[in-house]
Parts: sequence; C-alpha cells; structure tokens
Amino acid sequence: MSDERSTPMLQITDLHAYYGKSHVLHGVNLHVGQGEIVCLLGRNGVGRSTTAKAVMGQVAARGAIRLKGQDILGRKAYEIARCGIGYVPEDRSIFPDLTVKQNLMLGMKDAKAVGRWSFDDMYALFPRLKERENTPGGVLSGGEQQMLTLCRTLMGDPDLIMIDEPTEGLAPKIVEQVGQFLLEIRKRGISILLIEQKLAIALDISERLYLMGHGRIVFEGTPDDLKNNAAIRKEWLEV
Repeated sequence: MSDERSTPMLQITDLHAYYGKSHVLHGVNLHVGQGEIVCLLGRNGVGRSTTAKAVMGQVAARGAIRLKGQDILGRKAYEIARCGIGYVPEDRSIFPDLTVKQNLMLGMKDAKAVGRWSFDDMYALFPRLKERENTPGGVLSGGEQQMLTLCRTLMGDPDLIMIDEPTEGLAPKIVEQVGQFLLEIRKRGISILLIEQKLAIALDISERLYLMGHGRIVFEGTPDDLKNNAAIRKEWLEV
C-alpha cells in the first residue's frame, strides 16, 4: 500500500449498532484506503447494510467512524454527506416523477461549483441515460434506475461512495457495466465501499474484501485469499 493510503479514507473501529434493543453490529473493524475498492461480503441479514447506515448516521451506534481522519460518528446524515460521503442505498431511491436530468441535478451539492463529474461525464459512461434524459425516472428499467442513482450520487462529488447491492436483480450485461463504472470511479481517485452478495464482481474489481457473519467481520484479505479459502466461503458465504 502506498504512502498516499497511509491515512485511510474511511476507518471504522469497534463499531456497535442497534435497532432499538436489538444489537446488530458487534465490534466491526474495517478501513477503506484512498482510491481503493473494498468489498463487504456476506449473506443477507448479517449486518452489511446496517454498517453503511451506521456510517451515514441512520442507526444508533457507538465506536469510532472517521472520514479522512475526522470523527463523524453522531453527526446528522446531511452533515456526513457534506463531509464527502456518497451513499447509494439498496432501494435506489430515485425520484420517479422527475426526469433523468432532474434527478441528476438533485445530486449536485452546489450548482455553481465545478466538481469532478459533469452531465457529459455521466452520459459518456452511460449513454442510455442521455437517450432517456427527459424521461421520468419511474418508467426506467431496473438497470437504468441503478445507473441513474449511481450517477446522481457522483454528481455530489464525494470522496468516498458506499454502494449497497448495486447488481441485485440486474442482467449480466448490466452487471458488467456497473463493474466497469466502479473501476472508472476509482481511476478518478474516489474510494468505494461495495456491499455485495455476489462473489464474482467482488473478486473481479475489489482490491481487498471483508466477509461479515452475525454482525462481525469473520474474514479479511485479498480476492486471492478468499479464492484459496474454501472453508471460509462455505461457512459464511455459499448457500
């Protein structure tokens, strides 16, 4: 790892999270380096989405969460977003009555500021969005909606983006497009925490990965480390 990544973009230390009296995360530790793609794997219900929600201040949590060395635990979600985190939830959360372009405009932090991403960038990465520029978001296909929510988040010019199950329900061709899109994001120096259940995309594009089980990290390593550990895959990932 280079000196540029010596201070993690995101550092999570001994994170516990709760839904009411239900204790969901039990001392999670993970980090994402600058310009790094890190995947958080695991079966449904093990706490992956809760980890992202805890980072965004959407669930009760204790421990430490630092972005670029700055403590963000306990802040409001909008304050955390302004610190430089983009979040793409599993439900995509587009505005169905607004057009593609209007959805993208809502993602911008400041219409007057010049960020790393423009409308032209989004349309170059996903030409289909240009074709559908004036189409309401609600009539887009699932793949188009996923493209739109990814692009809308990038329009806010985040330093780190957390993406929850971006390939869920998508055709293989669209999954491949999403993977290439994430690699392009990394080329521009943006860090990515990818929450996935599909092993193939995680092994293909991530530099490191974590495997979660029962609210804890049960494995950390490279894609090759996981490929070579059949016992861990069988116990914590495979159905």
